[in-house]
Amino acid sequence: MRAAVYARVSTTRQAQAQTIEQQLDRLRAEVAGRGWQLDDQHVYRDDGYSGASLGRPGLDRLRDHAALAELDAVVVAAPDRLARNYVHQVLLIDELAGYGCRVEFLDRPMSDDPHDQLLLQIRGAVAEYERYAELGIALVMPTARLCRPGSW
Repeated sequence: MRAAVYARVSTTRQAQAQTIEQQLDRLRAEVAGRGWQLDDQHVYRDDGYSGASLGRPGLDRLRDHAALAELDAVVVAAPDRLARNYVHQVLLIDELAGYGCRVEFLDRPMSDDPHDQLLLQIRGAVAEYERYAELGIALVMPTARLCRPGSW
């Protein structure tokens, strides 16, 4: 089985905390434990890239290699590491499957079972909500400071 791993962190703070290295260590261990082949060129990472965007260098390389039928499976820590938008998650999973490359998540393996698909949808919706909630906090706090008496 020709495998790939994909890891992503969106903030500089996460990148500095080495969380992407922790993801990669777990992903490599999983692939090795399954006896799958993992070449260094098939380790994809996006440091400091938002999961809300599909335009990420590591993800772009992964998609290109999958399109060339170089991969049978890609292992990702969790759906929100692949994308923070449910529609993007489904798009990527379907695109990769069309190339003969299945997506596997470490924290909750998925199947075609309707219950697993429902859980993937719920997790995608929660990841999207968390993203918007984080943005809301980032936007509300400076606005609240500006609205204090004497601030303007």
